[in-house]
Amino acid sequence: MVFENFSDANATLLWSTFAIALVLGAAVNRTNFCTMGAVADAATFGDWGRMRAWLLAIAVALIGVAVLEPLGLAAPGTAFPPYRSGQLLWAENLLGGFMFGVGMTLASGCGNRCLVRIGGGNLKSVVVLLVIAVIAYFMVRPFPGSDQTLYSLLFYGWMRPLAVDLGPAQDLGTLVAGGAGAPPARLIIAGVLGTGILWFVFRSAEFRASANNVAGGLAVGLAVLAAWYVTSNITVVADGESYPLVGFAADWDFLSETEEGRPADVMALSPQSFTFINPMGQTLRLAAAGFDPTYLTFGVMALGGVIAGSLLWSVATRSFRLEWFADRADFANHVIGAVLMGLGGVLAMGCTIGQGVTGLSTLAAGSFIALAAIVFGAALTMKVRYYRIVDEPQAGWAAALINALVDLRLLPGAARRSGS
Repeated sequence: MVFENFSDANATLLWSTFAIALVLGAAVNRTNFCTMGAVADAATFGDWGRMRAWLLAIAVALIGVAVLEPLGLAAPGTAFPPYRSGQLLWAENLLGGFMFGVGMTLASGCGNRCLVRIGGGNLKSVVVLLVIAVIAYFMVRPFPGSDQTLYSLLFYGWMRPLAVDLGPAQDLGTLVAGGAGAPPARLIIAGVLGTGILWFVFRSAEFRASANNVAGGLAVGLAVLAAWYVTSNITVVADGESYPLVGFAADWDFLSETEEGRPADVMALSPQSFTFINPMGQTLRLAAAGFDPTYLTFGVMALGGVIAGSLLWSVATRSFRLEWFADRADFANHVIGAVLMGLGGVLAMGCTIGQGVTGLSTLAAGSFIALAAIVFGAALTMKVRYYRIVDEPQAGWAAALINALVDLRLLPGAARRSGS
């Protein structure tokens, strides 16, 4: 997609993003695709239907990017955020993922699900969105009158020194083959992993018979893939040369004769796909700037598109229902969960979609770490809450935690507390 001016190119990016997200929001609402629900079903009931839908989305995105990248139709190597960065922030991926997993359980869903629930009339999710937006905003932007962010105050000093330098990139293809061998290695690894996931997913007759789960997984995977394609293939012609959007914006002073329409955030024009925590902070930034259109980004349009798509489906099917907190405890759980999601989502550089599908499609090592930590944090929290609420709440948090770890096979069965 080649354009003669930046304004038309950027508008195409933003509205294409909104259209893809609109379909995504409607599809997720229609099929009940939910990553937290997937973990809950598998960990609590042994039902892997929605987990297979999530894995299907991962396989579609993984194989799709592996095919598009060597054709020059997707550019995950220059993505925002930089999933393949040579600096493996394993501790941040691990802690951030765990915090996010705990938070999404307390807040009744991940970032994507929060947006879908808002479209369905859930006012609790509006509160969750606002809290996440504030936390995400100050994780990357300084407090007023200060040069400190939440990230620099709470995490940078002790976590960044733990980063491991893996060289030019951290994707599995580069780690295995390096240099010129990385592209074919990525294609092979993605093919093997994707095929293995698809075999596991479709070997279940129950899953094959579930139209909602199959459609949900396909919709999410294809939406992530479509976003990679759009953001990687919009260029602007200037002075006889073709520039990607991020390149044009970076050289704005040389390529544009006016300041009008100059984007506020250059890196947000890089190739990318869906993630939902940092964009909540970007949306707050847009509001703080008086809705100045130069602050519109891929992430902001994605957020709005998912809500709009879910709302349209809810209205069309008459399933729109207003919902508020049941009591103070319910409110507290959602707020605490939102804080953890905001901190963890930015720290881990993504959510269950941002790292669990988009990040994994790049084969970044950090994405695998973050996803594992998210699933573990969610499963552990669900188990602990189960023992606290259903089994023996009088036994205390320590007993609930021990029994949860036994259930997850991280402690021997002999450690289980009696009566549970």
